Amino acid sequence: MGSGWLVEIVVLAMVAGFVALRLVSVLGRRTGHEQPLSQPVDGGRADPQARRAESGESREQPLITSGGNLDPHAVDGVRAIVAVDGDFDVNRFIEGARSAYQMVLEAFWKADREMLKTLVDDSVYQDFSAAIDERTSQGITLDNRLVRIDRATVTDAALHGMTAQVTVRFDADLVAVTKDRDGNVIAGSMSDALQTHDVWTFSRHVKDSDPNWLLVATDEEAA
Repeated sequence: MGSGWLVEIVVLAMVAGFVALRLVSVLGRRTGHEQPLSQPVDGGRADPQARRAESGESREQPLITSGGNLDPHAVDGVRAIVAVDGDFDVNRFIEGARSAYQMVLEAFWKADREMLKTLVDDSVYQDFSAAIDERTSQGITLDNRLVRIDRATVTDAALHGMTAQVTVRFDADLVAVTKDRDGNVIAGSMSDALQTHDVWTFSRHVKDSDPNWLLVATDEEAA
């Protein structure tokens, strides 16, 4: 993602968010109450190895879970991640990704660099920081509100060595307002909702004791 894309966001006020949920460390952690992908509930058993034994599924084809927000293109990648990280679960990951989406955007709009450093990798942080500097130099402030996240879908997943990467498309409705240094509205309206389609990629070393996933790439996709 280039800094020009972020500057365009600032100028056009095309993105928004509101933090009310927990930290990104909840991404992808199992609770023991999930159901296997495309399989019925099996008497309440939560042990994935026991389910594999009954179904005849090998460790190379681990069970994964989904609430329907998993693109078929991402299934093989998710299975690869689950094979080396048995705690990973798609439903929990999506729940945490929605929280992370809100938290990162909120920190960006508030120019909370310390929070951003804990949620994104160095390259993404540099882009966000440059955009914050740009709007600060122009006296621009953002007054944005997330109406709702209509859908969060895992569109891609891969395991590179021991580093997992999961890409999520967020379809959201929001209102966004850009104000000048005097508080005058120069773009956007609180009465008109906008639709956004953001594609974010999160990454984590699966053997790292730190459970946090970091945002490593962002993009905007057409509807």
